[in-house]
Formats: sequence, structure tokens, C-alpha cells
Amino acid sequence: MTKPVSSFIEILSPELSFEMIFVEGGTFMMGGQDEEASEDEKPVHQVSVASFHLGKFPVTQAVWEEVIGDNPAQFIGADRPVEKVTWEDAQRFIATLNQRSSRTYRLPTEAEWEYSARGGRFSEGYLYAGSDKLKEVGWYDENSGSQTHAVGQLFENEQGLFDMSGNVWEWVADHWHDTYVGAPADGSAWVEEDSTLPRVLRGGSWFNSAAYCRVSYRAWNPPDYRGDYIGFRLACSL
Repeated sequence: MTKPVSSFIEILSPELSFEMIFVEGGTFMMGGQDEEASEDEKPVHQVSVASFHLGKFPVTQAVWEEVIGDNPAQFIGADRPVEKVTWEDAQRFIATLNQRSSRTYRLPTEAEWEYSARGGRFSEGYLYAGSDKLKEVGWYDENSGSQTHAVGQLFENEQGLFDMSGNVWEWVADHWHDTYVGAPADGSAWVEEDSTLPRVLRGGSWFNSAAYCRVSYRAWNPPDYRGDYIGFRLACSL
């Protein structure tokens, strides 16, 4: 299968840009299917995701600073992922970016995130995003040196995405639910009217063990929570 060449580059300045990868839509089984899967990763269920674009990397400090004008990160480095950002901060970033772009950015839905982490239509069924050996694709407690790392230093996954396992947790659009009972089957965000409810985080981080970096693992925090292990990745509808 040949990957379609439909990715694009958003130019922020003559010196700075970021790349969005085309993720061709498809149907997959979402949820934990390995022996480490917990109840909140179940039931495994079929979801159909429409085509969209997803950031090749999590949002970096350079990109954040260009758009917002400050840098909240604990581990400073232009090419490191921005962290210590709340879900609400991510929304502020997106709103500001959308004012200067011809495109409309957003956070990925949880289903879009997992589908992409699994490799989308090119998935080979790995436990982590691109490999069954986490050290090949992700920074976690055994190899991170207790800090984040510049994006894109390890191997990409089947979809051409980097750092989806480890480095920093990534906010997604959905509210937290304890199981997938009642979850949308169309890849849309599962949201409630109460905006104060916890939001979902995916991917694991530099201080987590390998189990937390599995493509099906789920976590949550309040939308105003910030930590030096939490960042985000941009999505863009077609």
C-alpha cells in the first residue's frame, strides 16, 4: 500500500514552520487488547474515522512561543515539546493560531489519536506507536534521563508520526469516561455539557513506565491541570 502524499506545512515565519501529516480514514478496533489492558480501555469496539491531518510532532516550544509569545515549559529547548500547558491553554493556543492561519486547527479526538498512534491504515498492530520495543520509538522512565527530549529523535510509526508513545502526554478533545460503553462509533469527540469535567490524556510521558505508553492506555486530568509531562498535538479536518 502506498501512502498518499497529502501532508502540508504550516509556515509561521520565514524561519519556523510545522508539518501536518495526512491520516487516511478507516475502521479499527479501539481499546486495550493486550494482557495489560485495564477496564477503562474496554470494551474493545469498532470505530470508523474520517480522513484528517495530525501534527507530525507534538507542538514544540518554538511553535508555542511564536504563537503565544511566552514559554511555560520546565525543560527548555526550542525543539522539545511544550509542556506545563493545561487543556484550556491548548484551546487558547489553537484559537490564536487559527486567527493567523487559513486553516482551522483543533485537538484530535481520542479515537483519531488512537487510530493514528496505531498506524492508521498502515497499522502493523504494535503495542506502542511504531514498535513493540518502546525504546525504539519513545522516551519513558528507562531512557529519558528524567526529562523531555527534542521531538523526532526516535523512529516514526507506520503513519509517519513521531513521539506518540512517551515524551509528553497529549491532551485530546474528549471528556473522560470510565469505560467505552456508549462511546461514539464515528470517531467524533465524546463530550458532555459540563466543561469542568476531566479531559483525556494519551501517550504516556518521559517519567512513566512502558505500560502507560501503550497505544490503548488512557489517563485524565482536570482541564486546568498543568504538569511538566503534559503537552498536545494539533489536528486539522479536511
